[in-house]
Amino acid sequence: MVPEEALLHPARLYRAEELRRRDCPIPAAAGVYAWYFTSPPSLVPLPGCHARDGAVLLYVGISPKAPPGNGCPPSRQTIRGRIRYHYRGNAAGSTLRLTLGSLLANELGIGLRRVGSGNRLTFGREGEKWLTAWMAEHAHVVWAATDQPWKVEEELIRSCVLPLNLDQNRHGPFHGHLSALRAAQRAQARLLPVER
Repeated sequence: MVPEEALLHPARLYRAEELRRRDCPIPAAAGVYAWYFTSPPSLVPLPGCHARDGAVLLYVGISPKAPPGNGCPPSRQTIRGRIRYHYRGNAAGSTLRLTLGSLLANELGIGLRRVGSGNRLTFGREGEKWLTAWMAEHAHVVWAATDQPWKVEEELIRSCVLPLNLDQNRHGPFHGHLSALRAAQRAQARLLPVER
């Protein structure tokens, strides 16, 4: 099955609890992944979005990125590590978490904060916990291993309505609104004291 078909018509979708186990089914390989949501954030426009098993596809991502053009070696990151990080990491290292937290800030009572040295922006210890719990309940994922995931990602962003993708998606009708929400969270965080 080609990667696009595996992502759009998967045999099943996976939840966070299934991927935290030692026998995690995600391969430690290069690939592309698709995030489906059973209860999307209310601000997200859903017309035209692909649905599967009662969940709506809103975001695709890859690991690793395309090799740099400067001759440096490509990243050795895998879809297993990347998907697991989205589920349990923080907004400083996950654009998906940054986006979801910005969309759910009022609902979850969270806000982006400067942390540590003040250079990193996350939703703070408690905010990230709330976001992790929300994702465990509402976010499902599926993946496909492929040697050149950036090509699959580009095709999916071009052919599907993916409101949570910003990169390569300026044509999307939600792009401006989502970019503004994220910028507002960053601006507000810079006005607040650093959380240690």
